[in-house]
Amino acid sequence: MPNKQVLLIEDEPHIAEAIRFILSRAGWGVSVLGDGAQAMARIAEDLPDAIILDLMLPGRSGLEILVDLRADADLSRLPVLMLSARGQGRDREAAERAGATAFLAKPFANADVLARLEAITGGGEARREPA
Repeated sequence: MPNKQVLLIEDEPHIAEAIRFILSRAGWGVSVLGDGAQAMARIAEDLPDAIILDLMLPGRSGLEILVDLRADADLSRLPVLMLSARGQGRDREAAERAGATAFLAKPFANADVLARLEAITGGGEARREPA
């Protein structure tokens, strides 16, 4: 069983599957949600160790979700890695203002997602111990 759980909120199936694959291989339990409308309910239900959140989502934007998350006393400390297809400085600044723990612009190397996720959650504890 994975040591740590991450909720990936990403509407592009190919990106979601690539991220799920690389994180699962590293020992993470990965849940995927493709719509922003149900994000807050799913976060509260799953209580993941971290969230990977796309900036542009159907239903609600990643920034709207992040603002609500940071305003919720029970969920405000969750590490959030924000992803954006628009890597402009203003997107990064908006994500930082809203409370993103880290930011990655698309396209990115899958290994970069793993490295950022482990950095914002305190390192590589998600890796399984050798059998």
